Amino acid sequence: MGRPVGYYVHHQGIGHWHRACAIAAAMDRPCTLIGTFADVDTAGAPGPVIDLPDDRLPDDPISGFDGLDGEADRPQGLHYAPLRHPGIRARMARIAAWAAEADPVLMVVDVSVEVALFARLLSLPTIVVRLAGTRTDPPHREAFRSASRLLAPFPEALDGDRVPDWVRAKTAYAGFLGQGPASGPSCEDDGRIVVVFGRGGAGGSLPALAAAARAVPERPWHVLGPVSGEGAVPPNLHLHGWVDDVDAHLGSAALVVGGGGDGLVAAVAAHAKRFVCLPEPRAYDEQRDKALALQRLGAALVHEGWPDAALWPDLVRTGLALDPTAIGALSDPDAVRRCAALIDTIAQGLE
Repeated sequence: MGRPVGYYVHHQGIGHWHRACAIAAAMDRPCTLIGTFADVDTAGAPGPVIDLPDDRLPDDPISGFDGLDGEADRPQGLHYAPLRHPGIRARMARIAAWAAEADPVLMVVDVSVEVALFARLLSLPTIVVRLAGTRTDPPHREAFRSASRLLAPFPEALDGDRVPDWVRAKTAYAGFLGQGPASGPSCEDDGRIVVVFGRGGAGGSLPALAAAARAVPERPWHVLGPVSGEGAVPPNLHLHGWVDDVDAHLGSAALVVGGGGDGLVAAVAAHAKRFVCLPEPRAYDEQRDKALALQRLGAALVHEGWPDAALWPDLVRTGLALDPTAIGALSDPDAVRRCAALIDTIAQGLE
């Protein structure tokens, strides 16, 4: 079995957790998942879980902290280092205690500059996950430099043109690591438009969705994820909220509409579905850069922000004219297994 691997999981959205669980389940050695899991059901985790104290700043301004984490006195190699935050002290102490007790062979960091550099201070080799977007700022560069290897959870064809050569050379392109069926349409579509809102975003607006559905009344609209606001719901608009069978809805879609998050893009590619990508604001233009790369490949139609109702008929027509094999070609059903094997190989070499 060998010495264990630690896998740090970021708390933003749910995609990091799903990716970590899929990879850990496919590995040949023990893998401990480490992160803040207050909003995650960890019952089905494929191995040990360490739930860290939260490091986010509280909403209560009377907190005893020194305010927001500004740049005035923060070291240039860090993104986030608020002073007098007991949660940060406790989480770093917990990571250090686990490392001293478990003697891990390496740490996968998905994602945190601070955890990556802290692992290096603990004398742990790291594999740092490199997300999409322009990450050439000093903290990212230092985290990338400190890593034994970088791991990109997307195909090399989607990498940005502003990535330094030395970062590319250090990167293993794992491909999409979301869970889904084998590449290609899973069933015949029934003409529906499926709109997906994930956990990491603001969700949908009922008035905006209703206006879009009225603008394209000949097609049923099915919405997955949170929706807020009030108003009349047209008969062709169906609100499902959170669902466990996302794949079933995607499999029946003629057109998928949603953001540029890793999980949704991976699922759309796995199903080879025509895609209207509405990238959401993210740090370092992560979703925007990925969406524009998809568009350059003919794999998606991109519109920044939720479109006005008058634009939807043309967006739907243009989206339905896409060749679904373009996005389907980006999916590799063996990506998770190959990624797990790479981590196992790196770990074996370190031992």
